[in-house]
Amino acid sequence: MTNYLYDGVFAPHADSRKTFLYTADGEISFADFTALTDRIASLLVATGMAPGDRVAVQADKSVMLFALYAATVKAGGVYLPLNTGYTAAELDYFLGDAKPRIVVVSGKAEAAIAPIAERIGAALMTLDADESGSLRDAAMAHEGPFAAVPRGSEDLAAILYTSGTTGRSKGAKLCHRNLRSNAEVLRDYWRFTPDDVLLHMLPIYHTHGLFVASNLLALVGGSMIFLPKYAADVALEWMPKATTMMGVPTFYTRLLDHDGFTREASAHMRLFISGSAPLLAETHRQFEARTGKAILERYGMTETNMSTSNPFDGDRRAGTVGFALPGVDIRIADPQTGAPLPDGEIGIIEQRGDNVFLGYWEMPEKTAESFRDDGFFITGDMAVRDADGYISIVGRDKDLIISGGLNVYPKEVEGMIDAVEGVLESAVIGVPHRDFGEAVVAVIVRSDDALAAETVEAALADQLAKFKQPKAILFTDALPRNSMGKVQKAELRKAHDGLFS
Repeated sequence: MTNYLYDGVFAPHADSRKTFLYTADGEISFADFTALTDRIASLLVATGMAPGDRVAVQADKSVMLFALYAATVKAGGVYLPLNTGYTAAELDYFLGDAKPRIVVVSGKAEAAIAPIAERIGAALMTLDADESGSLRDAAMAHEGPFAAVPRGSEDLAAILYTSGTTGRSKGAKLCHRNLRSNAEVLRDYWRFTPDDVLLHMLPIYHTHGLFVASNLLALVGGSMIFLPKYAADVALEWMPKATTMMGVPTFYTRLLDHDGFTREASAHMRLFISGSAPLLAETHRQFEARTGKAILERYGMTETNMSTSNPFDGDRRAGTVGFALPGVDIRIADPQTGAPLPDGEIGIIEQRGDNVFLGYWEMPEKTAESFRDDGFFITGDMAVRDADGYISIVGRDKDLIISGGLNVYPKEVEGMIDAVEGVLESAVIGVPHRDFGEAVVAVIVRSDDALAAETVEAALADQLAKFKQPKAILFTDALPRNSMGKVQKAELRKAHDGLFS
C-alpha cells in the first residue's frame, strides 16, 4: 500500500536537480525539498505523531512551512492550517475542537498558545517567516530518507475550518482522494506541464494557495516562484520568469492600477487564474483590454476544492465561473426540496464527485444536514445556469460574507459588536468591494449617541481576526425589519451597495 496523496503528488521528481521553488533567498531543488520533508517527517514521528493524528499550524508562509504540509502527509498525519490572522481566543476553539498532537505557531504567539497546547496535551513548536524556530532546529537533527507511511485514498489528509451557519466554525475533512483527484483534473483542464512556472503569492493556510496551486505544480513537476505575500511591484519583478499566475481579484485590480503592467509585460504569460472571491465583470474586461488575455475564473470552496472553471479553450465569460469540471456532478436545485431546476432559474448549487469532502469533524448531525440522500453536497451558494451551460454565482442562502476569499459569518461579528457599551444592536453585511469581492460592513443602532466608530474598532481589534473586522462602521436610527421582526439584511445591502465604489 502506498501513501495515496504523497506518492501521487509529492513523489521525488525524476530530475531531482530541477528547481522546484524560486524564492527571494535562492532556489530549492526537488531533491532539496524532498530531503527537507524527510527530516520534518522524522521529527513528527519522533514527537509522537501517529497516522491520523492532527498537526495544527499557524505560521507565516515559508518553504519550511510548505515542507511541513508535505511532511505531515508523508508521515501519515492530518494537516490543519490556520489563518495567520486568528487571535489566541479563536485558536483556543480550533485547537480544543481538533485536539492536534502537534501545534506549530510563530515565536511571538508561543506564550499565548502554550497553555492551550498544554491543556490538550499537544507538543508545541515554533516557526517564523525567516524559517527560524524550534521546528527547524529539531528537524535538522534528523536525517533521511523517510519512507512514506502507507495511507489509502479515503484516509484523512487535511482538516480546514470554515464558517458555520450558527457562527461556530466547522472542520471540513478532506481525504487523500479529494486532494489528489482535484489536482489531476486541474492538470488536464488547465494544461499544466513540467514547463510551467507558477507565480505563487497566495497564503498557504487556504485551499487556493495550498491545494489548488501547490499540489498542482508538485504533481506535474513544474516550478513555483514562492513569495511570502502579494505586491504588484514584486509580481511585475518576477513575472518575466513565470508562465502562469493564480490570484484573487485584489491581485488583478492592483496590477491594473500599476503603470508597469502593460501588454508587453504579460505577453509571455499563458494563463491567469482568479478565484476565492467574485471577480467583477469590469475587472475582467479591463484586464483583457490591457493585456489581450482573458482571466480564467473558477469556483470552489473549502469543502469541495475546485468544482467549476471557465474553459481553457473557448469563451471565458465575465461574471461566470464556467462549467462543472470533469468528474464533478453539479445541479442547480430548489433549496427546500433539492429538485433540479431548469436553466435560467436561480437555485442552490449541489454537487457530487471525488472532490467533495467526507464531512465535518466531530459533527455527524451537521454532516447529515449538508448532504442529500443521493450524495449531493448542499453548498449554500445560489447560482443560475444559462442556456450555454455557464454557471453564475448570484449569492448565498445564508448571510455568509466572503471577503478576500475568506469566510466571515456575521453572527460572530455582531456578537462582539453588541457587547460594546453604547451599542443597542447591530447588523453585519457584505458590500461589494473592488479588491476584496465583499467588504465587511457593520450597521449599528446606538444606545449612546456619543459612541464613535473608533471605540467599536478598538473593542474588536484583539477579539477578531483582521479580515473579520468591519471595513466600515455606519450608524443608523433603526434597522429595517419585516413583519416578523427579522432584520432585512437584503435591504441593508441594497442601501449600501455603492459604499466602496
